[in-house]
Amino acid sequence: MDLYTLFLVLCMASLSSSKVPGLLNVVDFGAAGDGRKDDSQAFMQAWQAACKATQEIILKVPATRTFLLKPVKFIGPCRSPRIHFWIQGDIVAPSQISEWSTPYMDSWIVFVNVNGLGVVGSGQIDGRGSDWWDCAVKTQCPRPMGMKFHFCKNIQIGGLKIINSPSRFLSVSHCDDVLISNLKIINPETSPNTDGMDLTHSTNIHVKDCHISTGDDCIAILSGCSHINITGVSCIQGHGISIGSMGNHGDYDTVEEVHVRNCTFGPALNGAHIKTWQGGSGYVRNVLFENITLLNTSNPINIDQYYCPRGNCAEQASAVKVSGITFTKFKGSSFTDPAINIACSETVGCSNIVLDNIDITPSSGIKKVGSKCINAHGRSGSTVPSVDCLSKY
Repeated sequence: MDLYTLFLVLCMASLSSSKVPGLLNVVDFGAAGDGRKDDSQAFMQAWQAACKATQEIILKVPATRTFLLKPVKFIGPCRSPRIHFWIQGDIVAPSQISEWSTPYMDSWIVFVNVNGLGVVGSGQIDGRGSDWWDCAVKTQCPRPMGMKFHFCKNIQIGGLKIINSPSRFLSVSHCDDVLISNLKIINPETSPNTDGMDLTHSTNIHVKDCHISTGDDCIAILSGCSHINITGVSCIQGHGISIGSMGNHGDYDTVEEVHVRNCTFGPALNGAHIKTWQGGSGYVRNVLFENITLLNTSNPINIDQYYCPRGNCAEQASAVKVSGITFTKFKGSSFTDPAINIACSETVGCSNIVLDNIDITPSSGIKKVGSKCINAHGRSGSTVPSVDCLSKY
């Protein structure tokens, strides 16, 4: 439990009823909490009261109840200097796709233009995504993401358990100063495109001590991100921590100052992954992956400037520039060969790539693991398997 959540829990222990100034309870606004009645309007009314308040507000979702929410949009700016959205109970999505019809179809729970917000607690959020997964496989229907923070600042999200998201769960877009901690995000391995977190056009994001097991990227860091710090995250299945994809459709995309430390990759399809399309432009620079544990991981270290998931991409000269990338203190096993793949553009290439103190061994049943490296420039030291295209030091 991080210090913010601990502080909030201690505060809550002294507040037992909605008569206490600064405490609002969604039940007092008509939320039934029986898991059957639509509680969306009650939540919206409670939010409006919290947003209009002039003091700091605790908005309580009480324990031992289950609240059914159709898509909701909590809009700021608010007069309250800070709103603590304290989720003790469970929140569930509609069980059928037909019940999701709404102007906010692209997302389930949305916060827009809010400064000073904590969404924390010990409750569970269930997106009931199985019908959406079937729909995506059969007809490629568009699916809503779980929770979105858009144009927000000074945000803290923590303590919650999230399961069965229809698509990616947490989207942080055009935000600044965000702490995400102690989340548990779980989706079946076969659930399509269920990223744990997507970060885009945001800065000063801190992700710490989360457990993520999904059907796609554990964390995806997308264009416009800078100063992203990720520590103590376990990616038990899925596609690892990815930067990109970048430069699709010839776009100009940028990511810089990303630091990933003390993380674990389980039997995932990727570990540390940077992926860019041919034909794009921009840059990925100043990225560090450090102190990484590999538990039977596929593609533990992977830079791919030829990213083309469906194949048959046209050869193009331009590419997103990749530079200043460091992988250090990796230890564990890979079930794919090569374990290290650095595939860089012939015309643009990758520069200042550093590998140091890498020890990747074959998983059980795998005879050996090696490396593949083209058009990359940099250096490597104490690296197993060795990376021949980089200078030794």
